[in-house]
Order: sequence, then structure tokens, then C-alpha cells
Amino acid sequence: MSSTAASSTVGGGGSSEISGVKKTSKRPKYSRFTQQELPACKPILTPRWVILTFLVAGVVFIPLGVICLFSSQGVVEIVDRYDTDCIPTSSRNNMVAYIQGEGDKICKRTITVTKAMKHPVYVYYQLENFYQNHRRYVKSRNDAQLRSPKEEHDVKTCAPEDNVGGEPIVPCGLVAWSLFNDTYSFSRNSQQLLVNKKGISWKSDRENKFGKNVFPKNFQKGAPIGGGTLNISKPLSEQEDLIVWMRTAALPTFRKLYGKIETDLHAGDTITVLLQNNYNTYSFNGQKKLVLSTTSWLGGRNDFLGIAYLTVGSICLFLAVTFAVLYLVKPRQLGDPSYLSWNRSAGGLQ
Repeated sequence: MSSTAASSTVGGGGSSEISGVKKTSKRPKYSRFTQQELPACKPILTPRWVILTFLVAGVVFIPLGVICLFSSQGVVEIVDRYDTDCIPTSSRNNMVAYIQGEGDKICKRTITVTKAMKHPVYVYYQLENFYQNHRRYVKSRNDAQLRSPKEEHDVKTCAPEDNVGGEPIVPCGLVAWSLFNDTYSFSRNSQQLLVNKKGISWKSDRENKFGKNVFPKNFQKGAPIGGGTLNISKPLSEQEDLIVWMRTAALPTFRKLYGKIETDLHAGDTITVLLQNNYNTYSFNGQKKLVLSTTSWLGGRNDFLGIAYLTVGSICLFLAVTFAVLYLVKPRQLGDPSYLSWNRSAGGLQ
């Protein structure tokens, strides 16, 4: 009796355990999706398909590369570095002291146009060795304050340029504080070339990131002065130099749009540039350059895309020719089991 009871007890316990497992099972509900039974395309890469694919890629990419390269080469670009030349010879032993000193730092430069430049001619300033992507620099701003006057006292993230005498700075932060403030004016044959500074920033930035009722307050009133000043009577949405500068660059060498010359420049023209050399790049061994450039349907001058297309296309074409020669010289039957490792002879043994 005891053995029968024990066996029945064991049997009963086993069945309860099984039912318990069934109840707590994490087995997913059956479907063709979870069991990976949906129809699938499994192409077989035969030699002909591989050769044809590489051939088509090469035939498409190489002409595209040539078109992109010719388009980039058609962009006319003039680059003039002026940071050292605009320092008087007597002050070049201590350029930082000169740039931080008082007085106008007017510099006159002459640029010769080598090729005809159709309008609009874009004017850029280029900075080198300037790390706008530094973590502390990028975080020292408040985008909410730029959009709404209700947020002008929210300067927690803007240190050290957060307030002056307890009053908040608008716009606050290191990014705005270091605003580029060199200025350029151009003339040709003693005639002024006007620089259009309207529409140089992104429309989305003007409409969504900078408020139409947010005005500068206490900006550049503390010491030290970082860069340019702002017009306190104009809202931030209309101060496009600031908007362009606040879109921080990812690399230490970058260009930012200064304005547009809405006049054609002819080959051989001599352009006189009168600039104010105000911005301090000498403290960190930076460089300043003035760039005049036209554009193409691809944008500014950049040979990388064309070279990349040509490189990839040439590699594909080379592989297509190589595989075709191998396929013709030493063809191999598709799915031949004799090429399997266990069907090959090893040391004379099958």
C-alpha cells in the first residue's frame, strides 16, 4: 500500500510539475513570421551574375565620377590667408598683445581674379585649428533662451558667460560670446562692391531656433570681450551673422558664409579688400582666410565625391574583367560536389 501511494504521489507531483511548466512557458505563439517561414528570395550568385553586377556598377560609377569631378573643377575659388600679413611687422613678436590692444586694426588686401566668376559670388571666412566641437564649448548655450523671452533667465548651461552683475546675458554661453567679428568691404576700380548679408543663414534656423521677439541683453558687457557685438534693437532672428556662427562646425577647419556679392567678377579684375582684423586666433595658433567662391549644382568645390565614384567604379570594372578572364580560362561547374573538402584527396587518400 505504501509503495503504491508513493508512486501515485510521485506521479501526481510529476503531472503537476508538467502542467506548471506549460503555464509558465515562454514559447511564442506560432506564426510563419516568428518561425521564419515567410517566402524569401535566396539568389544564387553565379559567376555570370557577379561579373554582370560589377560591370554595371563600373559603367555607372565611372561616368558619374567624371561628371562630379568636372562640376567641382568648374567652381572658381580664391583663398587669401591674412592673419599674419595683417599684423604690423613690429608687432609680430607678440601678435596676441597687438590683437587685444586698442585702436583700429584696418588691413588692406589685394586679390586678383584669375577666372570669370558668375554671380552670386559667395564670401566665406575660414578658420583653422578652432575646435567648435569641443564638448564644453558646444554645451555652453541655451537654445530655449534663443527662442523665447520667457527663458532669458535660464542660464544654467551657459557658464562662464551666463550673467553680468546678476543680470542674464542674452544670448548666453561661450558659442555666442566668441562670435566672429572680422569685417570685409570690397571695391573694384574704385567702385564699391556691395555684400548682401540677407539670406545667408538657414531659413529653418531663422524661423524656428531664434525668436522674433528675443533681443540681445548685456551681451559682451563683461570682461574679457570674446568677439563681435550685436544690435540691441534687432531681434535674434534677424541677426544672421550670429545665426550662422551658432551652427557649430564638426571639424577644426571650417568655413562660414559671410555674404554674397551680386555682381559678376571678370578674369583679370583686381579686387581691393578693406578688412578689420579684430578676431583673436593668435592665442591658439589659429589661421584666418578670406574665401571668394562660386558654386555648381553640387555646391562648392569638393573633389571627394568625384574621386570616390571614380575609385569605386574602377575597382568594380577591374574585378569584372578579372572574374571574366578567370571564368573563361578556367571555368568551374556550378554546384560541383568534387570541390567539397571531404571529397578532395588528402595525401593520396579519398
